[in-house]
Amino acid sequence: MRRLFLTICAVVPALAVLAGGRIEQGSVKSEILGVEKHYAVYLPEGYDSSKENYPVLYLLHGATDTFMAWPERGDMLRITDQTLAGGDVRKMIVVMPDASGKGERNAGADMGYFNVKGWAYEDFFFQEFLPYIDGKYRTIASKEGRAISGLSMGGGGATVYAQRHPEVFQASYSTSGLLDLYDQLVQKPRPYYDIIWLWSVEQTSPVDFLRRATPEQIATLRTVRWMLDCGDDDRLIKTNLDYFIEMKQAGIPVELRIRDGKHNWVFWRESLPQILKFSFPAEVEKQ
Repeated sequence: MRRLFLTICAVVPALAVLAGGRIEQGSVKSEILGVEKHYAVYLPEGYDSSKENYPVLYLLHGATDTFMAWPERGDMLRITDQTLAGGDVRKMIVVMPDASGKGERNAGADMGYFNVKGWAYEDFFFQEFLPYIDGKYRTIASKEGRAISGLSMGGGGATVYAQRHPEVFQASYSTSGLLDLYDQLVQKPRPYYDIIWLWSVEQTSPVDFLRRATPEQIATLRTVRWMLDCGDDDRLIKTNLDYFIEMKQAGIPVELRIRDGKHNWVFWRESLPQILKFSFPAEVEKQ
């Protein structure tokens, strides 16, 4: 009997380690885009058995990737389970939308988070996608219950979305973000669809936004918590430093972390725990 008791005691901790959240896939039929857009969603442990409403982190992928990039390449499920189990971050829902293109390597036409002619993705995101998520899942459907983050192209998207819609998000975290364009990005001959995508990034530059911002806009930006995270060997470090300087000059609180690393998944997997902790730290009271 004592041996059986010891065996059971050994199994219980093992089961506790295996317990965690899960990732599901879903889709939204968009009237604005005229297509069905897919997404992945992380639901934390206990979601099904509780009646609790959860804060939501919108986690954006980069160029040439899809909504499954964070789960498949970013080890998102394991890292998120492990981080939430640490106790210094709130349980949350994590939503990973799709902004992939139609061409080879998920690039090409319709790639990106911004509106271009014939493809109003930003309108879709705020007018259709967010309301759909709030209606389908038990979310905290307010500014205090939403954060946004992303890598590379998604880091730029997260920053621009929070700039343009500061009433929607309470925190924005960009890792290796494409926050502005510089000459070497546009000097080489590029396909038409690539030119359209680069044009959309140029037109929505967070750096340029700050340079033109009114005092009223600056005030609203101070209602969002901002974080920048970039590797010291990342080709996009200049855009991050430019943005950081403009934020400081505008008097907007912002944090910057320059770590050893490049523009790759090794760096972004290391970023994810910090994204989660920054978005909804445990000391923030539940709404």
